[in-house]
Amino acid sequence: MKTAAIAVVAVVAVLAGLAALGGRRWRRDTDAAVSRLGAGAPAPEARFGAAEIEGLPAPVRRYFLAALREGQPIHRRARLLQSGRFLIDPAKDTWVPFTAVQEMVSGPAGFVWDARMRVAPGLAVFVRDGFVEGRGAMLGSFMGLWAVLRAEDGPEISAAALQRYLAEAAWLPTALLPSAGVIWSPLDDFNARATLSAGGATVSLDVRFGADGLIASAYAAERFREERGVYHPTPWRGRWLAYEERGGMRIPVSGEVEWLLPAGPQIYWRGRVEQIEYGAPSEVR
Repeated sequence: MKTAAIAVVAVVAVLAGLAALGGRRWRRDTDAAVSRLGAGAPAPEARFGAAEIEGLPAPVRRYFLAALREGQPIHRRARLLQSGRFLIDPAKDTWVPFTAVQEMVSGPAGFVWDARMRVAPGLAVFVRDGFVEGRGAMLGSFMGLWAVLRAEDGPEISAAALQRYLAEAAWLPTALLPSAGVIWSPLDDFNARATLSAGGATVSLDVRFGADGLIASAYAAERFREERGVYHPTPWRGRWLAYEERGGMRIPVSGEVEWLLPAGPQIYWRGRVEQIEYGAPSEVR
């Protein structure tokens, strides 16, 4: 009995050591990716003025006037803490809770999303999604030890990652200004098309604005969706459900994302911003 107990303790100790090693290695690689965001020389301090949005489609002008203040600093960086639920098995409708840290920069566009998805007590899948130096990548790993997903640098991955950045830029509203490289085209009184180029990818989203002037949703007629190793262009939409003022700007703090499948919408991400900071990196993680 004593020997068996010692063996169990030894196994637990080994597993704990492996988990710690995997966590350190994962954080090191994430920090390396984050360090490559916005690696160029910082832009001189600038502030938002209504003159910049003259000539933009009417709903886009209303958005910036609702989300920003005259003289608002034009931030180039944001760090978010998120929580929510993620659909890992659509066939069984299996959702798992997640927490994540996301870094975003504009000029050049980029982000790194570092998530922990709890699949069982004490066990998690680590997921890192990003668009860094003009390239998209997604990696999933069990406890930072064994890779369960890897997709890197293909044109489909890069385009999908840049679409995600453009949809989520509502968290960093100044990243949607023309000075950040976004081109706005009119559609109607409540819709406009946003187009952004970065790296070798150019993507567009149809953005719908609510009666309050703020962004209600972003839609892509085609976003690449992986299924059994094959990428299928699939309609996709992200919706914002609530706004709050953070850093002097009005940003969405909760939302959901869905694939628009022939059988009907399939929501796969529901999340909330727990904390957001703008400007230089800080000790949030």
